[in-house]
Amino acid sequence: MRSRFAAFAVQDEAYLLRTWHPATRPDGVAFERGMRWTELEIEAVSGGSPFHTDGTVTFRARYAYRGQPGEMHEQSRFSRHAGAWVYVDGTVG
Repeated sequence: MRSRFAAFAVQDEAYLLRTWHPATRPDGVAFERGMRWTELEIEAVSGGSPFHTDGTVTFRARYAYRGQPGEMHEQSRFSRHAGAWVYVDGTVG
């Protein structure tokens, strides 16, 4: 989760696509012009140990959009694919 947040912050599309599950991966990542991701707060984690194949991460991501502060709250689902953890999807709330 932290590495994907950092990839969004520096707009590393290749990394984001590589760490996205093939079943839900988009063709590309549309970065929002004027968006600057500033802080990640992990609220809860379930699964995700070496013994799990699925897990969730609930987080708050803070940003500034064209100078205005904002926050996104999401529960993300991750799954192991080809031995690596990949992002499946998320519910924003």
